[in-house]
Order: sequence, then C-alpha cells, then structure tokens
Amino acid sequence: MIERYTRAEMGRIWSEQNRINKWLEVEIAVCEAWAARGVIPEEDMAAIRKATVSLERMLEIEKETDHDVIAFLRATGETVGDAARFIHLGLTSTDVVDTALSLQVKEAGALLRQDVVELTEAITQRTLEHRNTIMIGRTHGMHAEPTTFGYKLAVWVDEMRRHLERLDAACDTMAVGKLSGAVGTHANIPPDIEADVCELLGLSAAAVSTQTLQRDRHADFITTLALIGASLEKFSTEIRHLQRTEVREVEEPFHEKQQGSSAMPHKRNPHRSERIAGFARMLRGHAITALENVALWHERDISHSSTERVIFPDACILLDYALAEMTEIIGKLVVFPQQMLYNLESSGGLTFSQQILLKLVEKGLGRQEAYKLVQKHAMKAWRERGSFIENLRSDPEITTRLSDDELQGVFDYAYHLKYIDIAFERLNLNN
Repeated sequence: MIERYTRAEMGRIWSEQNRINKWLEVEIAVCEAWAARGVIPEEDMAAIRKATVSLERMLEIEKETDHDVIAFLRATGETVGDAARFIHLGLTSTDVVDTALSLQVKEAGALLRQDVVELTEAITQRTLEHRNTIMIGRTHGMHAEPTTFGYKLAVWVDEMRRHLERLDAACDTMAVGKLSGAVGTHANIPPDIEADVCELLGLSAAAVSTQTLQRDRHADFITTLALIGASLEKFSTEIRHLQRTEVREVEEPFHEKQQGSSAMPHKRNPHRSERIAGFARMLRGHAITALENVALWHERDISHSSTERVIFPDACILLDYALAEMTEIIGKLVVFPQQMLYNLESSGGLTFSQQILLKLVEKGLGRQEAYKLVQKHAMKAWRERGSFIENLRSDPEITTRLSDDELQGVFDYAYHLKYIDIAFERLNLNN
C-alpha cells in the first residue's frame, strides 16, 4: 500500500521487518519446545534465544537462493553460530509462514477492532444528538415520508455493531497456527510440539491441516474487511448525496485553509467520502482474490502466496485508514437542520399522501379508488408546485368524507415519528 494511505501502526504491523520478526518468533518458540524435550541442549538454546535477522542481509541471500525462507534461515543462522542447525527442525516453510501470518493478522485485527469501536462511538454520539432532527426520508432518491437524521444514523450504529461481531469471529478463525510438516501428517514434528508452540504464541493449533492452513479462514477474514468497507461506502454515499448542492443537508468538515477545487473557488467537495468509496472497491477486489485462493492443488501449491503478500497488508491498511477517516468525518460532520426542514416542506405536503389514503379507506372508500383520487391531487400539486392540502380541500369526493379538521389533522409530522423511540430502546441508545 502506498504511504499516502498508511497509518503508522498498521504500517509497522505489515512491514517486511515485522513479517520476518514473526517468522523468527515462531522458529524460536519451536526450538523452545524441542529444548523442553531434551532435543536441543541448553547452551545451544541460549544462543538461539539471542538470534536476530537482518532484512537487508536476508534480501541479499535471496538473490542467490530465490527462496525467502531459506534466505531467512541463513541470515538468522549467521547470528547464531553452530546452534543454527537446530533452527527449523522438523518444519517446512509454510509452517513458519502461515503461523507467522496468523500472528500478524492477530495484531492487525486488534487495531481494526479499535477502529470499529471508535467509529461506532462517533456515530452513536451523532445519533443521539440528532434523534429528533426531522428530515425527509427518500426512497428511489425521491421524497417518501418524514424520518429523523438520528434514526438514519441509528441504522448505521446497528450495522457497525454487527461488523464488530463479524470481525471478532473472523479474527478468531484466523488465530490458528500449524506446525505439521510437508503434508500435514506431523511426520517430522509431533502434534504435542505444535500444540505447545501455538499456546506459547497465543494461537490455537489447527485441528487438521495439509502443508497449509486452509484458505477458507483467510477468505473469511478478507471478505469481512470487504464487508465493513461496503458499509463505509454506504455511509459515504449517503453523505455525498446529502451534500449535493440541491440538497445541502449535511457537509463534510471543511477547514479554514482547505481548497476544494483548483479551478472553482466556491467548491466544497465531499472528496473524503469519495475516497472511502474508492477504498471499498479495492477491498472487494481483494475479497475476490481471497476466495479464489481457497482452491489449492492437492496438499499445497503456491498460487495463493504471491497474492497474500499484497491483499493482507493492503486490505488491513486500507480499512484502517478508511475507518479512521469515516470516524473524523462523522465526528465533525456539519448538519443543517433548517435545510432538512425546508426540503421536507418543499413538496407542499405530498409526504402525507399515504395518511390521506388510509383515512379515505377508513371512511369506506375502496383502496384502489382512494389511491387514484389521492394520486390525482398529488400529481397536480407536483406539476404545479402547489399545495397538496388545498387541492384536497377543493374536491367534494374528499370533503364529503373528511372534515376540514380531520384533513388538517393528517398533516402532522408527529404521526410519522411516534415510534422512533422504540428503535432507540431496542438499540439501547438512550441519553
């Protein structure tokens, strides 16, 4: 991932140096298990515990070997001396690489979890703030019926809570190591060593494996990140729509010295939300790759390896940035309640058409007949930008069934909002 979108801590987790540090952590843990069984003498173990690995030296050796794990073992061995013969005892490369990847995912997952919690808290705060900020609800992009901005955001809170559960589950699925050898049969390294090492590393041992951990685990993790990204795109798309000049109900934060366009000084573009939408597209692409990695030949091929070097760092780095970006957008989002009310009232009362329909049905008129009657006056108000209620008042078919007080009583926003609090109670969202 390019530096522009890499936050420091997530970048550190996915750095090449941290990657090989995790390899070394796995190798030393395996040596500890062998030493506990008397296979590695204590004096050799003391040297192994002091092992280090230079990325620069490893890359130099890799030019010769064209094999990164062999290069890693040689570079590490140079810091250990004769005791290096015990490093990688009974292991195959993927034992180390897969288990170390799980350790990196564990670190990255913890960071992403905190990001999700912070975004959820930011949305929750704005949800409560705008619990009763009335606005028009839109379906198909058109005015439908009244809602509140807080109710709209409450839907996002609920969604982010589900994502936290999904992320926790996906991280648990990935918190697994394997040290089972070339085809997973433990021929050269017994299962009890695998169990002890995984426990030492804070992982569970895979119940069964081939040379690899099975990639449904990895696909589950990456698709979970993509799903979170899809929700961020949903949120950002809504913000972009509400910021359109013709709507102008919300606006991304825009600081004093910021410039929105190189050509048009008046522009205040929702470029951060647009950026998040772009990130979501990339995350979905990585999810497809992760799904295609599930099918490997026999006990292992290497087709997944090159892709995972890209998709795991990129997906985690992208989502980490996007979550932090959305948290700041939501926290500093400018909301225009008066514009929301203006837009709500701009249709001349058409948002009450369903209540008129229901009232006429209640008075004995057939539903289809009532629908056509209300639709006729609604379309007239739409075309002429007139008053819906005045159109209704001019029709004897309606006024003979509904008194003026009954008619006027329908045009009350409180009718639409009477159950708003129930959703807040279900979500345990209370001031």
